[in-house]
Amino acid sequence: MIKAAIFDLDGTLLDRDESVKLFINRQYDRLNKLIGHIPKEEYVTRFLELDNRGYVWKDKVYQQLVDEFNLTEITWEALLQDYISEFKNNCIPFPNLIEMLEELKSKNLLLGMITNGYGQFQMDNIIALDIEKYFDIILISEWEGIKKPDPRIFNKALEKLQVSANESIFMGDHPENDVVGAQKVGMKGIWKQDFQWENAHADYIVDDLMELPSIIEKLRSLKSRVG
Repeated sequence: MIKAAIFDLDGTLLDRDESVKLFINRQYDRLNKLIGHIPKEEYVTRFLELDNRGYVWKDKVYQQLVDEFNLTEITWEALLQDYISEFKNNCIPFPNLIEMLEELKSKNLLLGMITNGYGQFQMDNIIALDIEKYFDIILISEWEGIKKPDPRIFNKALEKLQVSANESIFMGDHPENDVVGAQKVGMKGIWKQDFQWENAHADYIVDDLMELPSIIEKLRSLKSRVG
């Protein structure tokens, strides 16, 4: 019987690609007096390239931008601080996020989240999406001292929820960190499809978040029939 659903954040619940595009366009407009001599399209495009969909932390990104564009009116530290303080105001959820969480809670499922990243920064984004109230546990890699795909962070989530791996599913967008990482500890790995990868060796693949409740129902009925 499936008792718990655990999720990744970026690229799974939070549409990070669209959120970053919105943020960087707004940053350019907000700091126009200091960086406006650079064409907006160049600034936005180069930021997105250097960011590499979140896999490069922003200190490196902004150091590179300051160097390449020869910025003298603002430091990379100030740009980074602007990112840290303002990104949460640009968080865009994937469609049907709240509806899915409501549906899962109505089925008496325990909900958890495991996300790699900086603690307060990620928590600010979770709060901005107004979803923290749905989750029984939230583990953020900086605060835990371990990150996906380390099996210890998956096992810690299971322990906190007091469920076994075979009673749980994990959904994320990264084929290795999320799907394989969860499968290695015995959970069902569900891939939130992402264009960056062609495929993932997942137990199930979803495109829309509202596909998940029916998958869980299917798993529950399979288990009951086997039992």
